[in-house]
Amino acid sequence: MSIPQSPALIEMHNVTVVRSGRTVLHALNLHIDEGEHVAILGPNGSGKSTLIKTITRELYPIFDPGTTLRLFGLERWNVSELRTMLGIVSNDIDPFFGRPITGAEAILSGFFSSVGLGAFHKVTGAMQERAAEVMEQLEIPHLANRLVSEMSSGEGRRVMIARALVHAPRALLFDEPSNSLDVTSQRELRQTMSKLARSGLTVLLITHHLPDVVPEIGRVIFMRQGSFAADGAKAELLTSARLSELFSCSVGVSLHDGYYHLTS
Repeated sequence: MSIPQSPALIEMHNVTVVRSGRTVLHALNLHIDEGEHVAILGPNGSGKSTLIKTITRELYPIFDPGTTLRLFGLERWNVSELRTMLGIVSNDIDPFFGRPITGAEAILSGFFSSVGLGAFHKVTGAMQERAAEVMEQLEIPHLANRLVSEMSSGEGRRVMIARALVHAPRALLFDEPSNSLDVTSQRELRQTMSKLARSGLTVLLITHHLPDVVPEIGRVIFMRQGSFAADGAKAELLTSARLSELFSCSVGVSLHDGYYHLTS
């Protein structure tokens, strides 16, 4: 007797996206299962941002009878419902600097997909308990009453991760998570990503920084000029020859404590 398989986290077939009259994604095919930890790696301008916006339903592919785009097995989604299942961690926290917003308020605003809380937002006791729970999980209770505008980049990034976790999503998508972070904050971020991956949460990473590929990630996809250039095991793709081809320059690769690094 066969055991029914869970729907894929992401299933794309023949997905093409056009922006401002230019084809940015070219007939992409992609299958990622829940429980897989995957990194999509590519240089700036390779189409990674457009891919993220397509996954999160900010952009839509050209209609074609042969095109399929399913998330968690469904083609149609209420975007607010999708965000409860697929958390997004962006490196852009500037919107939270526009007015005084504490760490706790920023995290609670994840329930409403808003920037901070307004008088019309009804925060329940259960929401407060969940926010406290994720702050404990990420070891940031001390940031609850601190203004986001007064936090370091690393502290702000952890608050944004907590904000994405309040709905207990089934997967977390990290969008260039180490941008603008110093060395210490990058290390703390990667430790947090590893902790979340080990907890059973599916981690999808999109980046051009090789060290962001934490040890728990086993599959790597290369993206170049709006297409997937390679897809396979991390050890097979993260080599000097393959990465030099991807980034169109000669690079070396070193491996230390499970992390890959580019060398000159």
